[in-house]
Amino acid sequence: MKIAILSRNPNLYSTRRLFEAIQTAGHEAIIVNHSVCDLIIEQEGPSIIYKGEKLTDIDAIIPRIGASVTFYGTAVVRQFELMGAFSAVHSQAIVRSRDKLRSLQILSSAGLGMPKTAFTNFSKGGEKQIIEHVGGAPLIIKLLEGTQGLGVVLAETRKASQSVIEAFHGLKARIIVQEFIKEAKGADIRAFIVNGKVVGAMKRQGAEGEFRSNLHRGGKATIIKLSRVEKAAALNAAKALGLDVAGVDMLQSDRGPLILEVNSSPGLEGIEKATGIDIAGAIIKFIEEGVNKRPMKISSQ
Repeated sequence: MKIAILSRNPNLYSTRRLFEAIQTAGHEAIIVNHSVCDLIIEQEGPSIIYKGEKLTDIDAIIPRIGASVTFYGTAVVRQFELMGAFSAVHSQAIVRSRDKLRSLQILSSAGLGMPKTAFTNFSKGGEKQIIEHVGGAPLIIKLLEGTQGLGVVLAETRKASQSVIEAFHGLKARIIVQEFIKEAKGADIRAFIVNGKVVGAMKRQGAEGEFRSNLHRGGKATIIKLSRVEKAAALNAAKALGLDVAGVDMLQSDRGPLILEVNSSPGLEGIEKATGIDIAGAIIKFIEEGVNKRPMKISSQ
């Protein structure tokens, strides 16, 4: 099989590990920078030109699409799908998960536990209302476009909450406001899902004085055994968004696991180092199964 990793940086841990895992499984691995692909759309059918040459005979792709290039990246993934390649993560599922508001709406409609969240249009005087919707301060304010813990603010008082919301609204920045889960104590859980199974899980603890647990913000990761309820929540969240490969972030709360976010391009470094599990290998096995099961002709739009 010929498997393409869609990545803008071949030196990233996740890209390197996937490349190694593909070769270890006896397949041909190539890295394609999706941001410089040209998409050709004509009567003869869709094709992709990369570095002046047409990409052919790609059996499967592993999208590693950064948030800053979601629109173009998912267009490239969709083109590969229409050309008959199996994708470890479907293009539509990437779009769904990247839209924070849309993904939370879907998770809510699936009846999954989550921190109470409010979203409102820019409206003068609406700041007080939105604070009340989530139970008052302290609360979390998130930019809809933020990633890796950037654009996330903890407002500890009602006055601070109002000021931050007013500031974001003044900049015409889209935000969501969420209740603060005090008992989580600056920690969260990342469950890594591959093909309907939890293949690894870690607990991430924020650095001293830091409420965000992201490893990019100095958080520490340790292996954790999920409870039955936590495992079910993670699997149902990935399923609701149509993701076969996903990182599901949850908070441990007094009312059970609360879904924070479902990531369609979860990093491998933190989870593999914390658990010692070959996550990259699990993804390649899933691709092998998917390619073998795929119909002869794929029509997906």
